[in-house]
Amino acid sequence: MSETWHDIDIPALRILRYPDPRLRKECAPITSIDGDLRRLVDRMFELMFDVHGVGLAAPQVGVTVRLFVACPTGESDDRRVYINPRITSLDGSQEGEEGCLSFPGIYSKIKRADLAVIEAHDIDGRAFEETGQGLTARIFQHECEHLDGRLLVDRMGTVSKLANRRALKELEEKFASTPR
Repeated sequence: MSETWHDIDIPALRILRYPDPRLRKECAPITSIDGDLRRLVDRMFELMFDVHGVGLAAPQVGVTVRLFVACPTGESDDRRVYINPRITSLDGSQEGEEGCLSFPGIYSKIKRADLAVIEAHDIDGRAFEETGQGLTARIFQHECEHLDGRLLVDRMGTVSKLANRRALKELEEKFASTPR
């Protein structure tokens, strides 16, 4: 699949599952916003809402650019787009169950900062800063890690990896047997 959103079949995009190697790629900055990027964002929201997610990063659909979408409330009118996001500040601590759309059915207790400040651009190219707390801070941190090729399994402790070993092995076996 293309390293950018150009020349790809956007309607055919699907959420990639672990251990697809495209999930491990570091993403490139977005240098221009156009109609294709807007269509990519729309498709990402569609895929995220179809599986009741609250965040989805571009590499999770095989497009390795610095972009994620989020909807912390789960309400369709709370669509948020983060282009070239950068976390500028983290504070406090929270621990909670965390899942990932690329790891369906797998959840793990993950420790994160409770407050996160992010700088990004919106879909119209305007720079903004947003402060998130609780779930929103968790989403910021989780999705930004995707943009750097880091995954939920990298954050899981030994006990969690053992508890989820069967599900992780099934994902690995399914990926190995899928034609590419």
